[in-house]
Amino acid sequence: MTRATRLLAGLALLTGLVAAQAQDRKSEDTRPFDDQEFVKTAASAGMHEVELSKLAVTKARSDEVKKFAQKMVDDHGKANEELKAAAKEASLTVPDKMLDKHRKHVDEFKEYKGDNFDADYVKHAVKDHEESVALFGRAAKEAKNAQVKAFATKTLPVIKEHLEMARKLQDRK
Repeated sequence: MTRATRLLAGLALLTGLVAAQAQDRKSEDTRPFDDQEFVKTAASAGMHEVELSKLAVTKARSDEVKKFAQKMVDDHGKANEELKAAAKEASLTVPDKMLDKHRKHVDEFKEYKGDNFDADYVKHAVKDHEESVALFGRAAKEAKNAQVKAFATKTLPVIKEHLEMARKLQDRK
């Protein structure tokens, strides 16, 4: 196989993977919004953020990253408590453990083997907060329960602030 043929085959495979991911995201966005599913995902993401950030407070080298991580522990810890209260009022169940995908990330950072913990943690924080902005934005618009909608609406600006902070840290790294 020539180099050009291998390159074209690789590009075709990559294009297919990107299209499949876009379709997955599109199907997630077109599913009807479910308040209970939001609570489950938001709770898991919140626990995930607190656990990862606790690790970063101790493992990061940069004082800026440690300060950011501590803010994540504090803010997401507070939001987790507010979510529990809103869910209780709405008679919705809050999980007491993370989803597997979130647990996997925490475990990877616990056993971190990379060369630059700070940059990898911040990159992960950007990705997580981008996903959370989308999740909370949708909940603020589509949640059926008033307490869930109010929680999402109140928390969304904080998550957006976190995303901007993480992006600024990423730009410095």
